[in-house]
Amino acid sequence: MSKTLTVELREKTGKGISRRLRTEGKVPAVVYGKGMEPVPVTLNLKEFTEAVAGVGGRNHILTVSGGGALNGENVIVADLYQDCIKGTALHVDLHRINLADKVKVHVRLNLVGTSVGVKGGGFLDFACHQIEVECLPVHIPEKINVDITELNIGHSIHVGDIVAPVGSVILTDPSTPVVSILGRKAGDVEEAAAPAE
Repeated sequence: MSKTLTVELREKTGKGISRRLRTEGKVPAVVYGKGMEPVPVTLNLKEFTEAVAGVGGRNHILTVSGGGALNGENVIVADLYQDCIKGTALHVDLHRINLADKVKVHVRLNLVGTSVGVKGGGFLDFACHQIEVECLPVHIPEKINVDITELNIGHSIHVGDIVAPVGSVILTDPSTPVVSILGRKAGDVEEAAAPAE
C-alpha cells in the first residue's frame, strides 16, 4: 500500500534557498526518472518523515500529490541526505517509477535468533547490513530475515546463502560475508582463565 507525499514545484534553487526552506520546516528535493528531466520540488519535513518511518521506510512506494504534472506519479526514495547530528532530512532524491517495471533497491538485513556460537562464548560480527535486490515495486521487501540460530564459532553466512524473497533477485555479490561468529583469541582466553590477585 502506497503513502501520499505532497510536493510543491520549486522554481528557485541554490544553497541559500535550501537553507530558508529548512527553517520553514520544508525539505528541498528533486524528482527524476526515465524519459523526464529532473524536477526540483519541496516537501513538508513532517509529512516526509512520517511517510518513510518504520521498517523499510525508504523503500515505501509514495504517491505524489500536487506538483503539476507529477500529481499521481509513484516514487521511491533514491537518496536521502540527513543531518549527521539530528538525523533530519536535508535533501531528498525521488525516483519516479512505473509499477510494471522492475527497480533496484537496497534492503535491510535482520538477524533472527541467538547463535549457538554466541551462546558458547563467541562474538558476532555483522558485516553486511543491507543487500541490493531487483524486483517489481509491489514486491519490494521491508526487510530480509537471516536466521543465525545454528551459526557456530568459526562459521559464516554469505549473501549466497540467503534465499531471495518471492519475486526478487539478489544482485549483491554472493561471496560477500554477512555475519560471522568469531572465537576468542588465545590471549583473551588465558586472561579470562587467570585467577584474580
